[in-house]
Amino acid sequence: MQVIKRIILTMFTGVLCISGSVLTYAQSNTEALQNIQQELNQNAQEKQSVTNQIQSIQQEVQSLNTYIAQNQAALDNTQQKMAATNKLIEAKKQEIVTLEDKILARKEVMKKRIVALQHDDNLSIVIKVFLDSKNLNDFIQRASAVSTLLNADQDIMAAQKNDLSQIETAKKEIDRQEQVLEEEQKALAKQQADLDQNLQTRQETLTALQEKFSQIDQQMALAKEQKANIESQIQAAQEKLRQEQATAAARTAAAAAAPKGNTESSPVQAAGNGEEMYVTATAYNPEEFAYITTSGYNIKANPNMKLIAVDPNVISLGKHVWVEGYGVAIAGDTGGAIKGHRIDVLMPTRADALVWGIKAVKIVVLD
Repeated sequence: MQVIKRIILTMFTGVLCISGSVLTYAQSNTEALQNIQQELNQNAQEKQSVTNQIQSIQQEVQSLNTYIAQNQAALDNTQQKMAATNKLIEAKKQEIVTLEDKILARKEVMKKRIVALQHDDNLSIVIKVFLDSKNLNDFIQRASAVSTLLNADQDIMAAQKNDLSQIETAKKEIDRQEQVLEEEQKALAKQQADLDQNLQTRQETLTALQEKFSQIDQQMALAKEQKANIESQIQAAQEKLRQEQATAAARTAAAAAAPKGNTESSPVQAAGNGEEMYVTATAYNPEEFAYITTSGYNIKANPNMKLIAVDPNVISLGKHVWVEGYGVAIAGDTGGAIKGHRIDVLMPTRADALVWGIKAVKIVVLD
């Protein structure tokens, strides 16, 4: 009996050690998960901040493109004005040429008149007209002609002065319009250059932000992958712990029920006041059936454990059952063919299962 107690104590200690190591492993992985989740949250916040900055820059770029288009339209309009003004300037220049030709022609006339006046002054002409007239009527006609000639000289001089004044005015207007258009063109060109520079700066900033956004995305993808791996490891560790605890519990129960020096208890020794019945017993093994039982036991990892498949309507899962010729086992599995008073005992190998065969046995439900 002392030996059984030592075995139970040893197995219980082993379960505690396994549980402690698995819990420590799970705790360390949980801390790693928390760190990764914190990093993911920070990355998400940073990603949102970068997204807001990108949207802001994109709005600025859109506004700049609008301003650039408006400025370009203004430049085009100025170019059209300059083209129209240049046409007017060309027309003014042509008018100046025409006036200059008129002035030149008048200069020839004036030159001849001056030469004539060098020989006779106006008074001499008038006297000569009076002396040469044949009668009063002739005198009047001669006087009228002289007056017309004198007035023509004055008109030529006035027209000459007027044309020269128009030429000077036209030249000043041409200079003024050319200066206005030149200044306007320079101002628009400078504004366009400033807008282009500003746009280039915004585009560079936008490119940098987009690269940063991509890096954050990659970091988040890597962190999510690490998180999934850790979660998978934790789940596997927890599953392993549950299976090992179940296996250890089954072994502990079997050891507690078995008397010293005998691996198979009698129904009276094992059962006490347990329920007795007779069943048909077949055998199965991990080589031909699923590794994980209905109750979650890994029979491939523990082929020597004492386990039977039962009909839960007859024997509840989790019960400890003494089986004649087999020993104390745990009801930990079910099966499609296991109906009514029929059980399937677990054997380590297919050969062992064939040796068992099919037999009617007595069983006692211990708890």
